[in-house]
Amino acid sequence: MKVLVTGGTGFTGKALVKRLLDEHHHVVALDYKEGIKTDELKSWGAEVVIGSVTDKSLIESTMKGVEVVHHLAAAFRELNVPNSYYDEVNVGGTKVVLEAAQQENVKKLIYCSTCGVHGNVNNPPADESAPIKPADYYQRTKYEAEPLVNKYNERGLKTSITRPSAIYGPGDPERFGMIFRRVHRGFFPIFGSGNALYHPLYVENLVDVHMILMEEGLGIGETYLVADNEYLTIEELVNRIARIMNKEISTPHFPIWPLIMAGHVFEKICTPLHITPPIFPRRVDWYRQNRAFDISKIRNELGYTPKIDLDQGLANTASWYQQEDYL
Repeated sequence: MKVLVTGGTGFTGKALVKRLLDEHHHVVALDYKEGIKTDELKSWGAEVVIGSVTDKSLIESTMKGVEVVHHLAAAFRELNVPNSYYDEVNVGGTKVVLEAAQQENVKKLIYCSTCGVHGNVNNPPADESAPIKPADYYQRTKYEAEPLVNKYNERGLKTSITRPSAIYGPGDPERFGMIFRRVHRGFFPIFGSGNALYHPLYVENLVDVHMILMEEGLGIGETYLVADNEYLTIEELVNRIARIMNKEISTPHFPIWPLIMAGHVFEKICTPLHITPPIFPRRVDWYRQNRAFDISKIRNELGYTPKIDLDQGLANTASWYQQEDYL
């Protein structure tokens, strides 16, 4: 079938496009810019379209003949843009995609949200009924698009929503890159207790879920937290990566409050100047926010079982970083 993947040149999008092509679908990968090795997508047989999900005419033309949409495109780590940009892309762009999908009588649209809509998890592990309390504009706008998705589901466009936890894996030098590079150097400062919980999600496990949701009748109108089997503390994660990489690691602890204040100061100074700050609040939150999730719903309703465990996923990622000279 013809499948549209928005955000298709990005880390998660590219992994999904590859799987779809491997299963002999005709895939259109749409993104606002080329990603890492976008030429690979073309060589694999994907149709690559460069443009924004906010471009109504582009989306309408790209949607022609599409049967399934995986809507992954989002403003995520754009640090030198106004907050309104997140509203335009994450909410406005989602509405444009939903409207075009309904007009084209698309069979199914799967919206990729984020576990971040739950904010800091006070009583881990959290399930889908946990309070909605996004901590920043990315998480807020990702959640504000969810009711839009549900509204179009009520109008007849079959939809599902995924809320992935911390996605990682080969193909992306950014998300876990800082952790691996510091472990590789043998020194990883821990700000705060190091006991904040973190729940990784190997990218191919997330792709499995999106492929399952393409099956007719599954997950219609539902929202699913997606994560791997295991969550652990920040310090445990660092030590686990060190063991996988056969590295001795020093993890000295430092107070976190100076880092919190520095993050806010740098963001306020750098944003008007369109400069990426060296540290910002969302990065600091990594050290102090609990992210641990109960994936019983997706197990019970979709039969989801993460195929790649944490040790294998970390080993695969470390190998890729080394091969691509990111360490």
